[in-house]
This record gives sequence, C-alpha cells and structure tokens, in this order.
Amino acid sequence: MNDATIDEDARIFVAGHRGMVGSALVRRLEADGYRNIVTRTREQLDLMDQWGVNIFFEEEGIDVVFLAAARVGGILANATMPASFIYENLAIEMNVIHAAYRWNVSKLMFFGSSCIYPRNCPQPIKEDYLLTSALEATNEPYAIAKIAGLKLCEAYNRQYGTRFVSLMPTNLYGPNDNYDLKTSHVLPALIRKAHEARLRGDEFLSVWGSGAPRREFLHVDDLATAAVFLMNHDIDEGVFNVGAGADVTIHELAQTVCRVVGFEGGLEFDRSKPDGTPRKLLDSSRLAEMGWRASIPIEDGIRSVYDDFVAH
Repeated sequence: MNDATIDEDARIFVAGHRGMVGSALVRRLEADGYRNIVTRTREQLDLMDQWGVNIFFEEEGIDVVFLAAARVGGILANATMPASFIYENLAIEMNVIHAAYRWNVSKLMFFGSSCIYPRNCPQPIKEDYLLTSALEATNEPYAIAKIAGLKLCEAYNRQYGTRFVSLMPTNLYGPNDNYDLKTSHVLPALIRKAHEARLRGDEFLSVWGSGAPRREFLHVDDLATAAVFLMNHDIDEGVFNVGAGADVTIHELAQTVCRVVGFEGGLEFDRSKPDGTPRKLLDSSRLAEMGWRASIPIEDGIRSVYDDFVAH
C-alpha cells in the first residue's frame, strides 16, 4: 500500500460504524470506491475486551483504522455518568490503538473532540492550546479520556514509529444522531423538542441555559470527507482540528431549528441549567492550508437532518 494514500483494496476497519461518525465514514469510503470495509457490531466485538480486540486484528489483517467508537453524550449524560465516560473511552482507545500497533496497521485515525481544549482558551482554538489551562467541568471525564487517546497516538508514534493521527471535530450533527433527551447533544435535543412542541401546539420551547454560549456545528458528512482527505495525505502524525469555520449562539441555533421545524412559538431559556463552555470555535487552518473546507451550510444541514429525523 502507498504510504501517502489508502489503496482501494486496503482492509479498512471502521470502529463504531453504527454511530453518527462511523456511519458517515462508511458512506464516504463506499462512495470513494473502497471495497474492503470491515465493521463489527458491539455484539460481535466488544472493543473494551482486550483479548477479543487482539484476536480480531490478528485474524482480519487490517490495514487502516478509523477509530470512531466512543461513549458520547451531552451535559446531562456527562454529569450523571462520569465514570462510564472515562472508563469506557479509555478502554476502547487503549485496546484498539495497542492492537493496531501490535498487528502492524499502516495508518490509524483517532477521533477526539473539541472539548479537549481548555474552558477559557483564546478563540478560535488552535491545536497548540491543548493542556494550557483547566478543562470545562461539565465534560471533564470525557475530555480527559479523549486527551489520553491522542496522547497514546503520539506516544506510539514516538516509541514505535507508527503512523497514528488524531482528528478533533467541533460539534457534530447528521444522520444517525442521538435524539434521547437524557443523553443527546444540544442540536438533536433542540430538533426533537421543537418537533414535539409543534405537534402539541405549545406556546413556548424551553432551551437549557442562557442562550448566550457560542458553538460551531459541522455536518458529519463534512467530517467524513475531511477524515478520508487527511488519511490520503502523507501525514505521519499530528492533531488536526476540523470545523465549519463559523459559530452561532445557542439562541440563534434554537431560532434556526424552530424555523426549519416550523415551530412558531416563543423561546424560554432555563437559566437554572448550565451553559457549559462560553465559546468553542476551532481554528481549522491546518486542514484549510492542505485544501479542505466544509461545504454544508448549517441551515441546509439542519433541514436535511430534520427530514431524516421525521422519516425515521
């Protein structure tokens, strides 16, 4: 296999293929003509089982790994299940990354999160700001696990000469998102709440927090395009931010969702609920300089996601 690009016959393991990110990666790889995409459900392969993961890599002859499997969730999920978030993510990362080294995988991409960066770092956020100050308390266990994953990649590269890179996406949305109000992120939660409020004929839609925090949102199909784009470059290591390049307030986001969904009531902001980090806008200039930029405008993306939500 060429060191710079993924051969079309490479055996590509997409870990977490039923999730939002993993399913987008499978769609992108299939559209690009890759013929040997390897997937396993959790029932078929528990990535927290070290022995099982090693047997899988030994038997399958994997060439490339996209490590998109993770325990994810919003503020409420992080607050109520901190042990699950740190333990499960650490176990998955350690098992897959070590097995990829042990069985001579050519390339691996680890998917992190913008929450790895300090709560109050300068904006837009550069990769260099990692570990310069304190994390946001509401998702610290998840962030620590993700930081450990990218540091594992760096350590294996330095000690063993592997070619493991890390991609740090901003807030994602798209098909196969999680709409459970107890565990979902802000955008799918707003879509579901606005949809149900419209069906009930409610006068108001309740939104967590003050509405003032600013967030950047990236359609998961743009992320998948960025991931395959980067893996087809001669990159040995590194951390790469990937975002849309612009952010909106939660208030503006709620207004856009209501417009798409057709909810005509007002907005009520529940200030008893936490806001989280004041602002998160990634500096994605490293990828931009290589020739990649996001292409799906946020309102168009939300509209397509809402259509998918209603259909399914």
